[in-house]
Amino acid sequence: MNIGRARQGVVYRQGALGRRPSVPTDAAELERRARRAMSARAWAYVAGGAGEGATMAANRAAFARRRVVPRMLTGITERDLRTEVAGTPLAAPLLLAPVGAGALIRRDSDVLIARGAAAAGVPYVFSNQGCSPMERTAKAMGDTPFWYQLYWSTDERLVDSLIGRAEDCGARALVVTLDTTMLGWRPQDLNLGSLPFARGQGIAQYTSDPRFMEIVRERAAQPAAKPQVTLGALRTLVSIAREHPGGFFANLTAREPRAAVETFLDIYSNPGLSWAHLETLRGRTRLPILLKGILHPDDARRALDAGVDGIVVSNHGGRQVDRSVAALDALVTIRAAVGPEPALLLDSGIRTGADVLVALALGADACLLGRPHLYGLALDGADGVRQVIENVIAELDLTMGLAGVASLADLTPAVLES
Repeated sequence: MNIGRARQGVVYRQGALGRRPSVPTDAAELERRARRAMSARAWAYVAGGAGEGATMAANRAAFARRRVVPRMLTGITERDLRTEVAGTPLAAPLLLAPVGAGALIRRDSDVLIARGAAAAGVPYVFSNQGCSPMERTAKAMGDTPFWYQLYWSTDERLVDSLIGRAEDCGARALVVTLDTTMLGWRPQDLNLGSLPFARGQGIAQYTSDPRFMEIVRERAAQPAAKPQVTLGALRTLVSIAREHPGGFFANLTAREPRAAVETFLDIYSNPGLSWAHLETLRGRTRLPILLKGILHPDDARRALDAGVDGIVVSNHGGRQVDRSVAALDALVTIRAAVGPEPALLLDSGIRTGADVLVALALGADACLLGRPHLYGLALDGADGVRQVIENVIAELDLTMGLAGVASLADLTPAVLES
């Protein structure tokens, strides 16, 4: 396959007609343009990180330290980017990472992301904190496979309900996020006093869930303190009414939409999550299980001993713990600890196709792309997501070819400077 050259050809042919891409092909300009297109609240949530941003910087510095050593005269004319992870066939070693509260950028964000992912033929890991119910998002994926992210709630029946719905709508794997049992210290959001979930954004998986709504109705039936009336409170009420299922005007005066937000904030994640919880999971789902957020080799070994099907090495894009180890560095350590067989994916810090190549050479089986696809969403909706994906895959393909690498199996540490 010549994916990279084909993508270049599309762009250059359009250029000959005076048309430039609506989405920049380099990561820096993509980020700059997206920032101009997004609100202050959206930018703070999507681009912000924990504390002083040291972990975000470490993620990028870890890639910057690695150098590819191209080999010449290999005669390679085509590359094979196909692979399989946790039983899911991939046309390229890339999936879209789950990022919540996409409605900060565009309404029906998850459906738009799904359409872009499907158009590019890349799986999407549906966010548990999505803004569109998983059933609608699944329909937008068509025949393209998708996975489902799970945040472990304090309500065990809700955990089972979310898993069951994911199975029923066709998810091919379950990705349990471990590193967000509490929200990290995120100054960009805190300085704005901005939490999208408090405005009803990013809780659609919950308000579409029968178990969750059962809890909400019980709460709504209880006496509630009279809310303080301010201009900000009215704006929040409007947002909640708009996001909650049902009619907007009815939601403005109903107790249930506000009770849904309060309930979500109370139970969406479990600060007491432990290995004991994870040990129950195999008996609760038939799906392959991946754990996301592991950075220590001992945790990786324990997870694999518990029978999980894969690990997503991730520091949550630098959004949870400031001064955390870079995800790419953790990948190297974990791969050395667990050997060549277990499925390892890398999330956090991926911006370009060259980044993907480096991660694969250092032991990843595939990568999750986070912020860039949301930048594409901000600039051009579903088609912006498609373009970002296709650009990353095209650069990966071209970089492999120029480095003298014919297949993913040939991507080893020997491709990099020692």
